[in-house]
Amino acid sequence: MAASSAQPQQIAITDLDLPQLSDVRRQLEEELSHLTNSFTQLKQAQAKFKSCIDNVGEIKLQNKGKTILVPLTNSLYVPGKLSDPENVIVDVGTGYYVKKNRSQALKHYETKVDFIRTNLETLQDTIQKKQDNLNYLLSIIQSKLQAQTQAT
Repeated sequence: MAASSAQPQQIAITDLDLPQLSDVRRQLEEELSHLTNSFTQLKQAQAKFKSCIDNVGEIKLQNKGKTILVPLTNSLYVPGKLSDPENVIVDVGTGYYVKKNRSQALKHYETKVDFIRTNLETLQDTIQKKQDNLNYLLSIIQSKLQAQTQAT
C-alpha cells in the first residue's frame, strides 16, 4: 500500500455558511490581535534600543571622573563616577553583559534597530493582508445576511 500525501483541500469562502464564516472571522480577529500586540512589543523594543543609542552618545570623554546618576531601575538612580568613558557594558540578552567600546556599542544597537525595523515591515505587511482578508470576509457575511433577509 503506497503512502498517500494528503493535500489540504481548499474551500471557497463563499461556500461556507454563516456559522462557519463566524468561526473564520473569530480566528482572523484573534490572529490580528496577536499580530498587533507583537507589532506594539517590537515598536517598544525598537524605542528601547534607540534610547540606548542616545545614551551611548551622551557619554563624553571630558566627563571622566564626574559624578553621574546611574539607573538601577526605571525610577531609582544612585550617584556614581564615570571612570571609563570609552567603554560601556552592553546587555546582549538573557542576562549576559559584554564590555564594548562606544563605537562597538553604537553598532550593536544600530544593528538591533535595523533588524527590528525589517521585522516591523514584514509584520506590517502581514497585518495588512489579514485585515484585507477580514474585510473581504465581512463583506461576504454581510451579503449572505442580506440574501437571507431578502429570502424571508
